[in-house]
Amino acid sequence: MTKSATVPAGPAARAADVVDLGLRACEAFDRPDLAARLTEAKRRLADPVIHVVVAGEFKQGKSSLVNALIGAPVCPVDDDAATAVPTFVRHGEQAAAQLWVGETREAIELADVRKHVVESAGNGENGMRRVTGVEVKIPRALLASGLVLVDTPGIGGLGSAHSAASLAAISLADAVLFVTSAAQELTRSEMDFLLRARSLCSTVACVLTKTDFYPAWRRIRELDEAHLAAAGVEVPLLTVSSSLRARAVKSSDAELNTESGFPALIELVRDQVGGSAERRLATEAAAEVVSLCDQVETGFAAERTALADPEAARRVVDELTAVKKHIESLKTAAAKWNQTLSDGTGDLTSDIDFDLRSRIKEVTKEADAAIEDGDPADTWSEIGTWLQSRTAAELLTNYELLRERATYLSERVGEHFREATGGMYSRPTVHDPTPLAGAGEIEHDIDLKKMRAVKQAMVALKSAYGGAVMFTLIGSMVGIMLGPIGIGIGLVMGHRGLREEKKRQVQKRRAEAKNAVRRYCDKVTFAATKDSRDTLRRVQRELRDHYTGLAEELNKSNAKALTAATEAASRTQGERDKRLKDVDAELARLRQLRERAQAVAS
Repeated sequence: MTKSATVPAGPAARAADVVDLGLRACEAFDRPDLAARLTEAKRRLADPVIHVVVAGEFKQGKSSLVNALIGAPVCPVDDDAATAVPTFVRHGEQAAAQLWVGETREAIELADVRKHVVESAGNGENGMRRVTGVEVKIPRALLASGLVLVDTPGIGGLGSAHSAASLAAISLADAVLFVTSAAQELTRSEMDFLLRARSLCSTVACVLTKTDFYPAWRRIRELDEAHLAAAGVEVPLLTVSSSLRARAVKSSDAELNTESGFPALIELVRDQVGGSAERRLATEAAAEVVSLCDQVETGFAAERTALADPEAARRVVDELTAVKKHIESLKTAAAKWNQTLSDGTGDLTSDIDFDLRSRIKEVTKEADAAIEDGDPADTWSEIGTWLQSRTAAELLTNYELLRERATYLSERVGEHFREATGGMYSRPTVHDPTPLAGAGEIEHDIDLKKMRAVKQAMVALKSAYGGAVMFTLIGSMVGIMLGPIGIGIGLVMGHRGLREEKKRQVQKRRAEAKNAVRRYCDKVTFAATKDSRDTLRRVQRELRDHYTGLAEELNKSNAKALTAATEAASRTQGERDKRLKDVDAELARLRQLRERAQAVAS
């Protein structure tokens, strides 16, 4: 009988084993403070979440692509209507669906998913209820590793609200599948979106769909490759047919499945995206174990020095005492990292507020110009749509600035902390702000009605009659009978009065429209300012608690080392020799644990 080959464990499994060893070491060395971070790392390894955002213009086949990837019709597909809200498809032992309404979750039937996702399927109440997404759970092997596929609404151009929401989701995603069809080459708006998406997410792939429907898809692929190369966008370009994939799955036809192009896409999603996320989580977990080894070794190394050289014990104790004072100073408000965090947060809050107000002010200025160029009775619906899209785009740009600057601030704080401690910093979490574009409602109670024909006639008659009477009276006063001339003068006056009344009403509508724009922008600015300040306060608390916790850990490690070194100085020669063997054995075990952790991280 031949011995079966053993399949090597993946990075996550090896990291989990190392973390378990680290947790046992924490228990053996009485370091529950260090065990907390290892427990969190183990939780992330056991339940990873890897978001893959599927983005693209309307009607490019995004929903069909998601369905074909998992082999089930979970995302509604409609030839006429488009996806209105994001759909999150993740693994679940039983098929189920949830509706996301603000911060709450409502269970819904799978059959009702279409009603909430497709914009023309009677989901008009979504906007009133602020439905932010639909989650579908389904038992599929592709999703079992923690993969979450996010089917987004069409971007509708770089400046649209959907585009802003998609870009915000991309900034928090692990990977992006940008979908474009073989109907035409990549457009300028698609290239602009791709460039921006590439700057927000390191893993991006372009997927050319509907190759079964367009015979010239190979020529379109060549043109797309040329566009990507000219723009310097190095992303893989895959060609697929969702229709062929669906038929292949239904008939279990391997050859047709290969022709659909999906095996290459599944390999990219499973191995490159899922594999890179798994390696990242494994590396982070292994780094926590290495940090554990660093801190525990500190105590044993100091004790060993004191045991091996009694004359050096006093020097070691003095050095550890000085380190204790230094570590305690790290927990004060006067510490350099703490000052950097406090000053940086204040400066960043001011800069983000100023940037947001400047952007909203420019939006208001453009809206005023658009209102002045026409009559709100004719253009208000278009202005309202434009205003929401434009505001969402500016919120996204402001959010990107906040995200970039907050990350930079965390790096500076980490650098100042590492100068003395060698600690690690964690990246701050910044949430998607684009839903705040809906924080204020654009008012539609403006009087946009033009004068009807009857009212126009009445205004003209009133002006004409007043003009005719006035000139007739003037003529009678001077002894002149105007006759038909008075009627003509009355008609001229009537026309002029009607024109002035129309102008006055247009100006009134413009003033009301401008006020409505300002009220909307004020509401959005108020909500966005609060959200950005809350975000920065959360980032500040996260960084403060993280480094304060590290300082506490270092302080405890140093205290243990100080106690061990002090006790070593008072031991007899026989006790020192016996303890020295035990310390060497513990250091050897810690070195082995470190080497295993470093092997996982490499």
